[in-house]
This record gives sequence, C-alpha cells and structure tokens, in this order.
Amino acid sequence: MQLTNFTDYGLRALILLGALPDGELTSISHVSDTFAVSRNHMVKIINKLGQLGYVKTVRGKNGGICLAMPASDIIVGQVVRDLEPLQVVNCAPEFCHITPACRLKSYLAKAKDAFLAELDQCTITDLLADNQELLILLARPE
Repeated sequence: MQLTNFTDYGLRALILLGALPDGELTSISHVSDTFAVSRNHMVKIINKLGQLGYVKTVRGKNGGICLAMPASDIIVGQVVRDLEPLQVVNCAPEFCHITPACRLKSYLAKAKDAFLAELDQCTITDLLADNQELLILLARPE
C-alpha cells in the first residue's frame, strides 16, 4: 500500500512537532524546509492536521505551530485513516464489470485492515523514543 505525499508529509510534520520540547512553537516554513516540500503544500497539510485536532496554530508575532495533544495520544493508524483516502481499488460496477464475482476486493480489504492494525500499535512518541539519530537529523539546520 502506498500513502499519498499528503499523508507522508503529514506524518513527518507530526514527528517533527513531537520532537519539540513541550509548548515550543515552530513555523510552517521550518517544517517545509526540513522536509524540502513546498510551503504551500505544507500549509494545506498543517491546516488539515489542525482541523483534525492534531496541530494547534497560534497567530501573531510570536505565533507558530505545535502539537495540540500529547504525542503519545497520536496513533499513527488513526492519522493515516484521517488523511488517506484508503480506497485500494475502485470496485464500483460502472468501473469494473467483474465486481459482482470478484474475490480480490475481500483480500485487499483484509490487507488494508492488517496494515492499519499494525499502524494502530504505534504513536508519535514510539517513533521518537530512544531515537537520538532522528532527533539529531530533525535538529540539523539546512
């Protein structure tokens, strides 16, 4: 299963924000620069993550972004569900004439469920815990 770039960068943004000391704000520009993604694309991602309650945005001169909840409460599988379309194939009869007899869709559904079940075992904290190498990479100025 391949995630969209939107979900990929959304997860990366949450990892970076989770690595910040509690209460510390950063900018969308910092996140987009860290991952070499356009600022406009990152604005859309952060906006969506904010709507979903994962990211808090603070306006003003000293504003920025940070996690809206503890990193330990952010379950990777749920983030993927919230950001990703998750339709593996289009089984609508108008797109595929074998849909009524096809067994592939049930196997794909089971595979998707197993994929998400594995990601449900992981939080943003799990990705950061005892991962000094990652913390160093996230702190590296480019």
